[in-house]
Amino acid sequence: MVDLRELIQRHALVAGFLAVLVPLLVLLGFQSTWLHKLERASTVAEKAALGSFLEAIDTEIQRHYTALAERALSFPPAIFVNGSLDKAVHHWKKKPVEGVRRLFLVDFTRERFGNYLVFDPERGSLFTPPASDETLAIIVATTPWQVLSYRGVPVESPAIAVDDRNPPYRVILNPITDDASMLVGIAGMIVDEKFFRDEILPAIARKARPAFLPDTEEAGVSVTLREARSAADPEERAATRPLSFLFSDLKLCVNAPDFAPGRWAKASFAFNMSLSAVLAAFLLGGVLLALRTANRAMKLSEMKSEFVSNISHELRTPLASIRMFAELLRLGKTSSTEKVREYGDYIDAESRRLSQLIDNILDFSRIESGRKVYRFVRGDLLEVVQGAVLGFEVRLRHDGFAVRFQTPGEALPDVEMDKDAVSQALHNLLDNAVKYSGASKEIAVRLAPDGDGVRLSVEDHGIGIPRPEQDKIFDRFHRVGTGLVHDVKGSGLGLSIVHHIVKAHRGRVAVESEPGKGSAFSIWLPAAPPDRGGAAGGIA
Repeated sequence: MVDLRELIQRHALVAGFLAVLVPLLVLLGFQSTWLHKLERASTVAEKAALGSFLEAIDTEIQRHYTALAERALSFPPAIFVNGSLDKAVHHWKKKPVEGVRRLFLVDFTRERFGNYLVFDPERGSLFTPPASDETLAIIVATTPWQVLSYRGVPVESPAIAVDDRNPPYRVILNPITDDASMLVGIAGMIVDEKFFRDEILPAIARKARPAFLPDTEEAGVSVTLREARSAADPEERAATRPLSFLFSDLKLCVNAPDFAPGRWAKASFAFNMSLSAVLAAFLLGGVLLALRTANRAMKLSEMKSEFVSNISHELRTPLASIRMFAELLRLGKTSSTEKVREYGDYIDAESRRLSQLIDNILDFSRIESGRKVYRFVRGDLLEVVQGAVLGFEVRLRHDGFAVRFQTPGEALPDVEMDKDAVSQALHNLLDNAVKYSGASKEIAVRLAPDGDGVRLSVEDHGIGIPRPEQDKIFDRFHRVGTGLVHDVKGSGLGLSIVHHIVKAHRGRVAVESEPGKGSAFSIWLPAAPPDRGGAAGGIA
C-alpha cells in the first residue's frame, strides 16, 4: 500500500494529465461523431434550401405572368359583342405592358373562324397582321379555342392558358365568354423572353434569396436558365428545377460555388474540430502547467522536509563534538597542554563549521526575501582565498584532508568584490569537496588569471556527480537523488548560495565532473576597471 502511494506521488503529473486527457479524448470522439451526423444533416438541409429557393422562383414566375395577364388581358365580353375593341386599345395605351413583344385580340363574333388583330403601340391601333412566323404562332396557339367557337361548345370558367410549344413565341391567352359561356373572343400576348432573362428572373431571384439563403453573398449565388434536356453539371451547379409555367422547356440552375451541397457542412465540421482541438490543446496545456506547478510544489515541500532533517543532522554533529571536547576539558580528563590545545582546536573548528552553517541559513533567508546586500570594494582575490583556506585548515586537519593551494605564477588583476561573500563561497566549495571526496583526501585550490578576469577553482578526486544532475546542483534544496552522492548529508543550500554570490559579482560558476573521478568547481570573476577604486557600493 505504501509502495502504491509512493508510486502515485512520484508519477502524480502523469496520472493527473491522463485523468484529464482520457475524458477529453472521449469528449472529442463524441463531438466528432455528432459533427459527422450534423454534416450529413446539413448537406440534406442545404439541398432542401436550394430546392425551396428554386421552387419559390418558379412559383413567383407563374404568379408574375398570371398577374400580368389578368391585368392586361381581362376585358368584358361586351367589347367583342358590341364591336368596341377600341376600349382594349385605350386600355393598353393607358397602361403599357412591360416584357411583352406583342398584344393581340381574336374576335369570334364577326368572323366564323375569328378575326385576328394585333396591337401597334406606336400608332395606338389594331391591325390585321401579315403572314409571318409570329402570326402563325398566334394562329396555332388559338386554334383549339377557334374549334370550340366554331362548334359552338360552351366554355365553363375559362382560365389563363399558355402555349410554349414554339419557344421563340411563348403565348399567354385569356379566353373571354359571354353570359351563356360561349366563347366570344381571346385576348393574348407574346412574351419577350429576353426581357424575362435579363430583368424579371434576376429581380425574382434577388427577392427570394434572403428568405432561403440568408448567409450567402449575392455575388456568390446566381440563377441561370438552361434547356431542360441538357445534362447536369455538378461541378458548377448545386441544384436544378424545371420551370412549370410558360417556360416548361427550360430549367432553373443555381450557380453557388460557396453554397455547394455539403461544402459548408464540411467547412463547418473542419472549423469546429479545429477549434475543439485548439481549445483542447490550451486546456491540456493549462492542466499540464497546473499539474507541473503542483508537482514542483510537492517536490519543493519534500525538499524542504529533507532540508529540515539534514540541517538538524548538520547542526547536531558539530554541537555533539563541541560538547564532547568541552566535557573532557571540564572533567580534567587530560592534563597535557598539547591535548588541551588539540581539544581547543577541535572546538574552534567545529564552532566555525557551526557558524558557517548558520550563516548559510541566514544568507539563504535574506536571498529569498530580497534583503541580501553585498558591499563591493576593490581588492586582491589572492588575499581573500589565502585567508579562507587558512581558516578552513583546522577542519581539514581534523578530517585528515590535504589541501594543495596553487598560487598564480603572475600578478592578478584586482576584483570588485564583497570579501566576506567570496570567502563564504570558497568555504562552501571546500565544504562540498570534503563531503564528497569519499576515500580520497586531497583537495586542490587554484587561482589564475583568465581573460579579462580571475578564475578560482576547487577540485577533488571523490565520487563525482552524474551528468544529468550537474545542471540542477545549483538549485535550492537540490540533492543528487542517486548513488553515493545521495548518502552524504547536507543542507542543499551551499552551492545555491555560491551561485547567487557569483551572479551578484557578475561572474560565472561552472562544474566539470564524472562519477568516480571527482569534481572541479570553478568561479570566474571579472577584473575591476582600471579607473575605479575604493568603495563600489552595494547590491542586493
